[in-house]
Amino acid sequence: MLNLSSVGSKTEPRTFSYDWKDLALYALGIGATTQELDYVYEARGPRVLPTFAVVPAMEHLFACLGLADVPIASVVHGAQRVLAHQQAPSKATVTTTAEVTAIYDLKRFAQVVVSTDTRLPSGEPLWDTEWSVIVRGAGGFGGAPPPRSDEGAIPQTPATWSHEQITHAEQALLYRLSGDTNPLHIDPEAARAVGFERGPILHGLATFGFAARAIIATACAGDASRLREIRGQFRKPVWPGDTLVTQVWQGEPGTLAYQVRVKERDEIVLSNAWARVRVDE
Repeated sequence: MLNLSSVGSKTEPRTFSYDWKDLALYALGIGATTQELDYVYEARGPRVLPTFAVVPAMEHLFACLGLADVPIASVVHGAQRVLAHQQAPSKATVTTTAEVTAIYDLKRFAQVVVSTDTRLPSGEPLWDTEWSVIVRGAGGFGGAPPPRSDEGAIPQTPATWSHEQITHAEQALLYRLSGDTNPLHIDPEAARAVGFERGPILHGLATFGFAARAIIATACAGDASRLREIRGQFRKPVWPGDTLVTQVWQGEPGTLAYQVRVKERDEIVLSNAWARVRVDE
């Protein structure tokens, strides 16, 4: 039984230090190539991809799930949001806190929402993240359903941009080194135990990072500082080696809708997805 009274509970502030090696490793984990040296080469900073925000937030997510008495073996990552308040420095010690912001009733499932706040040593806000976690078999407790939103609805028009990216067989092996060491993404037996006979799946947050890179490459002309906010809902698994096609639709100035599909199976794997970008004058 979930601890419904945990809503509003917060974690203690914790510091997290990173440098260029952490940034480069994360960038490689979400598919960065030799065409993106600004994000992997220390002589160029390196610059910080905004979705790196999930790395210092990871331990706080699990702390909040503990506060809510969530059985980790029953969780599925439902959706993710990242908001970047400013361009992050290439080396810093940041401080993060987190809060269990909501627990919703999905009848068969429950949805636990965790929000994090990461700040620079000066106290200035750097990143906010929001994690939507589906808990199997935990619904039906009489709670409210999650609010509905039309953000991320795909227009009935051709995409403004379409960007194809190849994931490699070792993609999950790289991504897990940034802190998400769930054996589901490396151990064939662990994958089979939860129904993935084909083998370990790619982290949803890696797919999310690939989508962010696609948006940066297209709508932001390669400048990650222009990507201010990104959100997406995970639909189906991705396996290392799959080809991802990110389709992006330009809406109002600075507002995008997007979706990610696996080319080989023509399956949408990330949807109800949107982003906000800085519009250069």
